[in-house]
Amino acid sequence: MASAPQSLPLFYNTLEPLSSDAHANFKVRPATGATFLANQHAIPLTIDEFAMAQRHMPIIFSQGDDAVPLALMGLNEGINVFIDENGLLRDSYTYIPAYVRRYPYLLAKLQPEAEELTLCFDPTSPTIGDFDDGEPLFKDGEATDVVKNILEFSKQFEEAGARTAAFMNELRELDLLMDGEVTIQPEESDKPFLYSGFQMINEEKLTALRGDQLRKITQSGLLPLIYAHLFSLQVMREIFARQVQLGLMPAPQAPQLAE
Repeated sequence: MASAPQSLPLFYNTLEPLSSDAHANFKVRPATGATFLANQHAIPLTIDEFAMAQRHMPIIFSQGDDAVPLALMGLNEGINVFIDENGLLRDSYTYIPAYVRRYPYLLAKLQPEAEELTLCFDPTSPTIGDFDDGEPLFKDGEATDVVKNILEFSKQFEEAGARTAAFMNELRELDLLMDGEVTIQPEESDKPFLYSGFQMINEEKLTALRGDQLRKITQSGLLPLIYAHLFSLQVMREIFARQVQLGLMPAPQAPQLAE
């Protein structure tokens, strides 16, 4: 059987290509929780999700030349204010990024030189396996609607990922990213909490764009995405307040956002 890629993204322990031969009796059952998410505070985000996500959580950009958008579900490493220790949502209305909803499935190249993407899954997930209960993945050797829906969602995610990569390239070309820093001073604390280790849009450079540059990013749909990011940063203080309420605050010297 073909092997899956060796470099694994966040959450995935291993990957196995989904096959009607090897997994003829496999079924899918609903997740009872997302324990893999409970201690993860920064989740990759696509630009298709900015409008929805910015109402719930801050949108920042990772550091480095290959920066990607991240949705913050907590301000400190290992802290997620939306998911409890059992992997359950604290509030049912919370937006869950597509990156999380895609797990345990993934479209991947089985070999570096391969041109096509293959639908793979993480066999360590408790939601897929040779169970007595659940919805079957294959019937008479053919993929069921369950697999077709999983494949369609995975394709849509990859397409959104390509649009996100193009968005990030435009930000770099316009030199709009800068190192971010947020200081929060609680009334009951003598020392402020400093959060850094991320990138954000430089508003001064944004307002200084030439007319042709501004027209281009307006017509391409880039500008609303930029403002969704900037507006979302106000939610950072709400996340901080949630951490305080839940008793999940480290010492003031410790805070660092994910890189």
